[in-house]
Amino acid sequence: MSIVYEEKRKTITLHTKNTTYQMQIDRYGFLLHLYYGKRADGCMDYLLTFYDRGFSGNPYDAGNDKTYSMDALPQEFPSLGTGDYRTPACIIKNTDRTYCSDFRYESHTIKEGKYSLEGLPAVYASDDEAQTLEVVLVDRVTGVRAELLYGVLPEYDIITRSVRIINRSNGHISVKKLAPACLDMVGGQYDFITFYGRHAMERNYQRMPIGHGVSKIGSLRGSSSHQYNPAVIVAEKDTTEDAGGCYAMSFVYSGGFQSEAGMDQYYQTRVLMGLSEEQFAYPLNAGEEFQAPEVIMSYSSEGLSRLSQNLHRCMRTHLCRGKYKEAVRPILLNSWEASYFDFTGDSLLQLAQQAADLGIEMFVMDDGWFGQRDSELRGLGDWTVNEEKLGCTLGELIGKINDMGLKFGIWIEPEMVNEDSSLYREHPDWAFVIPGRRPNRSRHQLVLDFSRKEVVDHIYDQICAVLDQGNVEYIKWDMNRSLADIYSATADSQGRVLYDYVLGLYDFLERLVERYPHILIEGCSGGGGRFDAGMLYYTPQIWCSDNTDPIDRLEIQYGTSFIYPISSAGSHVSASPNHQTGRCTSMKTRGVVALAGTFGYELNLNDLSEEEKKEIRGQIAEYKRFAPLIQGGLYYRITNPQTDNLGAWQFVSEDQTEALVQAVSIRQHANMTVDYIRIKGLKENTMYRETGSGKVYNSTALRETGLPMPVALGEYRAYQWHFICEES
Repeated sequence: MSIVYEEKRKTITLHTKNTTYQMQIDRYGFLLHLYYGKRADGCMDYLLTFYDRGFSGNPYDAGNDKTYSMDALPQEFPSLGTGDYRTPACIIKNTDRTYCSDFRYESHTIKEGKYSLEGLPAVYASDDEAQTLEVVLVDRVTGVRAELLYGVLPEYDIITRSVRIINRSNGHISVKKLAPACLDMVGGQYDFITFYGRHAMERNYQRMPIGHGVSKIGSLRGSSSHQYNPAVIVAEKDTTEDAGGCYAMSFVYSGGFQSEAGMDQYYQTRVLMGLSEEQFAYPLNAGEEFQAPEVIMSYSSEGLSRLSQNLHRCMRTHLCRGKYKEAVRPILLNSWEASYFDFTGDSLLQLAQQAADLGIEMFVMDDGWFGQRDSELRGLGDWTVNEEKLGCTLGELIGKINDMGLKFGIWIEPEMVNEDSSLYREHPDWAFVIPGRRPNRSRHQLVLDFSRKEVVDHIYDQICAVLDQGNVEYIKWDMNRSLADIYSATADSQGRVLYDYVLGLYDFLERLVERYPHILIEGCSGGGGRFDAGMLYYTPQIWCSDNTDPIDRLEIQYGTSFIYPISSAGSHVSASPNHQTGRCTSMKTRGVVALAGTFGYELNLNDLSEEEKKEIRGQIAEYKRFAPLIQGGLYYRITNPQTDNLGAWQFVSEDQTEALVQAVSIRQHANMTVDYIRIKGLKENTMYRETGSGKVYNSTALRETGLPMPVALGEYRAYQWHFICEES
């Protein structure tokens, strides 16, 4: 049993293979958090301390006991109104317009299997892989219920959390803040690891001490955003890649979020993950309920690498879905950087033929194929094929490309509309515009109100009519602006619109996945602006960044790897000089970096020399050789490309018989010193042969001292070593 209730001490304990999470129902019915860490047996309530804490007040139930205060006790679901003045996980405006929720334990149930969430993405598992704990808390004055959900996947060291608020009062309430995951730690010094960025430079690693006060990250953009990723790590001060305790929280949600971490007056740490408070006030009439998205949590006592591997395994196998979730993805060529909007059917066919000749497996037609879409200024919302531009029907174009031996993919941006479009002229109220105000534009486009079912249905029907015209096997789903001017003409409260928008997005995607199970969908939002666990439920890969410069990608992919599986990160070889940075790099360097993701190409093949085409053929062969190891192996970060002279990483098979090590030099100086790459994850004191050179190495020496990085003149050189266990 992974979930154990002990009646005498009123503890509920969640066990995974290597971790333990424990809570306790105390004498007043409060649900207290006791422990989350390395696997341990017994009751941990000795960690609780009680004494008179001055201005920390006491529940009325405690009578004259001044030693009992919610302002100091660790809790599972802290709410505003109990005398706890730390940042709460829940704020509810009640029928009488007061802000108070005093949730006490009522009951709990333990079930086989993993709970699911209606209308929301969530980790899934079979009955023999997981258990679910549901704890019901009730505010005995208002009748409002909070149903806490915990999913336990023992073999993956994963615990998920969610919460459902049910209005059992006699009137209207409003959920003003909701964080489904709270972690209270009574002692210790911790760092807060977050991933910040901007368009074309996403998920930069940042590590800072958790001090007094509250550190907060989040997104007000209606999507998870380029600026902050909805995943955080809390690490002990001395935690490294290979040692030390650390916790992860990844929000399975694609809209506005916030995560808060702070140390209180008693040097206790609280970390929250949940919905953004801004523009959020979800109304509930009597009998209605609100379901929060879930948070994936994991703990590692063996450093950051193990923590990442826990998350990678879980997301790859129990969050991603469909035929491609663990399959080697087809090598694709995207037409965008080859031609942008300037193409015809003939020019696309010429490009596709070049791709087929090189061994590329899929051709993707990007933006510009529909309506009057010859620039960013017009056409979004009019999802009808421009047959005049293509010179044929879409079905005919797809047939010709399939005849070359290529799969066919297509770009769409369903959530957006241009003012210069038939759709906007017919339904201007379908776009987010506040009455009486001129809207904010971004990329010359507005956002459709996906909180309205009729809007979602109309666009869905248009997209399906396109997809039904031929053998489409891939969709690139894009979203090229943040949300603003939030106003929905049909909403009973504007405080619900942003959340309902995300539900509309998920509804669209779920219907698409069910109708076209053979289609691989790649998520995109100006690159990595919506790279989150929620989207992975529908799109098992996401375009990592619009920035395809391999040296910038070292940092982008480094940050991404802390949370998300390598198989989810769209990564392509593009032109040199790079279109985003102007930097020049070799085809080899671009290829090595792109191999650490879902491999493909984003350039005009017609501009390549014969030597470059020969290199591409070699890269394709290399990808097919190593893809199972790259997508399914254990990933290790060897260096930090933000600070080190080189970016280095590796993949190791689960049975430790094979390893692929890759490295790129970043900083070059005269009379260069030698960097040693310490190789991880191999069997102890075992001989491994490097297949390129034939040399044999001892694994312990490779780990303790490392492999010397070649010293050579020239910038941004890439290297790769493939090791096979000699004793396998």
